[in-house]
Amino acid sequence: MPSLKEIRNRVRSVKNTRKITRAMKLVAAAKLRRAQDAVVASRPYALKMKEVIASLVSEVDPDSHPLFKESEAPETALLVPMTSDRGLAGAFNASILRRTDGFLRDNAEGYGSVKVSAVGRKGRSYYNRTPDVVGPVDTAAVMSAESAGERAAQLARTLTNTFLDSDVDEVWLVFNEFKSALTQEVVLERILPLSPESFAGLTSELVKGGDADTRILVDRIYEPSREGLLDTLLPKYIESQILRALLESEASEQGARMTAMDNATTNASDLIDSLTLQMNRARQAIITTELMEITSGAESLKG
Repeated sequence: MPSLKEIRNRVRSVKNTRKITRAMKLVAAAKLRRAQDAVVASRPYALKMKEVIASLVSEVDPDSHPLFKESEAPETALLVPMTSDRGLAGAFNASILRRTDGFLRDNAEGYGSVKVSAVGRKGRSYYNRTPDVVGPVDTAAVMSAESAGERAAQLARTLTNTFLDSDVDEVWLVFNEFKSALTQEVVLERILPLSPESFAGLTSELVKGGDADTRILVDRIYEPSREGLLDTLLPKYIESQILRALLESEASEQGARMTAMDNATTNASDLIDSLTLQMNRARQAIITTELMEITSGAESLKG
């Protein structure tokens, strides 16, 4: 049985840990609020961008653009798992890495090779330790501590150029989609090549009516040409998709960290209660032993 001093030291240590986890929970909660606001604010832009591109795609041949060209038998794929730079976020990183490893196992025979370009220090560290599984990690998409918009633009340029140079046939994103502070869903999404089917149903304008909303076809005059606008807008669309994934990942990370730190704080409180009870019992046992020794000494003096 540990001594009273050891139990007191452990209680003190657990209390200090609880202070840290409680502070980290509050910080994560504040960051989560900002991340949620950023996700909500980015949605109207992404939706309108998709509607404009859908209008262009409906009037031109999408196969004429290189970003729409699909290989009949894709040989190489590039996976971009979006992990965090720090841990202590529950299963946030583990779920991403597990889904990425699952893709590698399930498609080992479907592709000639699969490359991994991890975003975030945790993902890069993980795949640097397992080169026999995925080969050398492509570090072209390594992100620095920049704003989400700059990170998305940099990553979009890197991935687009990699695809256009025919280095890979497909590009996939793996990220956590934010549902709530308690729930994050891992999403595996192909962003290149683009698919015309993903823009289906968005080629008309929504008009508010008296009894019901209706959709009408809108005829536009384009300046410059439709093809020129498509060349300009498609990279922006890819950038907006990557930005959405980054923002969803950031919100998911903070939600997972807040939940993990809340659970850690609760567990620390329970452990403190258990150690306090153990400490009181040990102290009571010491006091009882001392009283018995005093009583025995007094009785021996009488005898």
